[in-house]
Amino acid sequence: MNLLISKLLNPSLKTLTPYESARRLLSGGTDWLNANESPFCNEIQVELSQYNRYPDCQPKELVQAYASYAQVGSDNILVTRGADEGIELLIRTFCEYKKDSILICPPTYGMYKISAQTCGINTVEVPLREDFSLDVEGIKAVDDVNLVFLCSPNNPTGTLLNEADITEVLSHFADSAFVVLDEAYVEFSTQQNWATMLETYPNLVVLRTLSKAFALAGLRCGFTLANQEVIQSLLKTIAPYPISAPVAQLAQLALTENAITQMREQVNYLMLEQTRVRHALANAPGITLKGGNAANFILFHYTYRTQLMQYLIENGMLIRDQSKQLGLADCLRVSIGSRSQNDRFLSLLNHYLTKSGDV
Repeated sequence: MNLLISKLLNPSLKTLTPYESARRLLSGGTDWLNANESPFCNEIQVELSQYNRYPDCQPKELVQAYASYAQVGSDNILVTRGADEGIELLIRTFCEYKKDSILICPPTYGMYKISAQTCGINTVEVPLREDFSLDVEGIKAVDDVNLVFLCSPNNPTGTLLNEADITEVLSHFADSAFVVLDEAYVEFSTQQNWATMLETYPNLVVLRTLSKAFALAGLRCGFTLANQEVIQSLLKTIAPYPISAPVAQLAQLALTENAITQMREQVNYLMLEQTRVRHALANAPGITLKGGNAANFILFHYTYRTQLMQYLIENGMLIRDQSKQLGLADCLRVSIGSRSQNDRFLSLLNHYLTKSGDV
């Protein structure tokens, strides 16, 4: 069997290391602060009928609900299995196997590169500057890429990309590449909303999700926002039934007026908690804050991060080691949870620092 796998396995996958999602890396903890999930689990009721029928490829009511929320037309939206499927669809639709390339700006979300590699597409990397801003001139110096992936607010740095820099990149690639702006954390920062700029920039594509602020990570529901021609092209490669009927129902209910109000209240809670946790970390010996506060997590540097991680894991507290990312040596990322979870994290951190002699 191993010989058969070796013979038939797609060459692009032979050296591929799968994306190390939070659940693949760690499980079984008491407190999960390693995946930027919401600590809230809001009750939503679904109608248990007609599940004997195949669902619509693009549920009309859900599309209309998100179009209203995002302030775009229904023709500008594709519903996907999380924003991750949107990433893969864009690569499969607009890149040719073993010929084309995408551009990313590390440190950033790892699935851009993983999806490209699984599709046999090359990845060009133009690292962020030391302050985690875009190297615009470096990006513009790259020729012959089909997709440019930008993440704002960026994961794992929590920083918002400069609006003028994004505009310059969009203009530069106006006739040569799509610029994909990943706004998975947009609800945590009200300073930018690129979905409203689709008509201004025909080469702009925006990725959204219900996983973060809407507290529906388990639903796997995302949205790709683009001009109508792009959406029609993506419909050529998407699966015939990508969104199950229960997911469509739950997602639509999460986009009602009352549910959106609840989401915004919960986001405000998390941002207040982030301020509190950031203040505590800023005053902890040996800890250096990194990045920004435009998402629902905090990035920080600690020289003895391996020992700290092990101590936290032993106590059921799971956070994320980001030290493999470019420019993030000895950096850890902690998601903002409930007040009690955040308190437990800070208590464990303080206990470890005291025990190790850093206090």
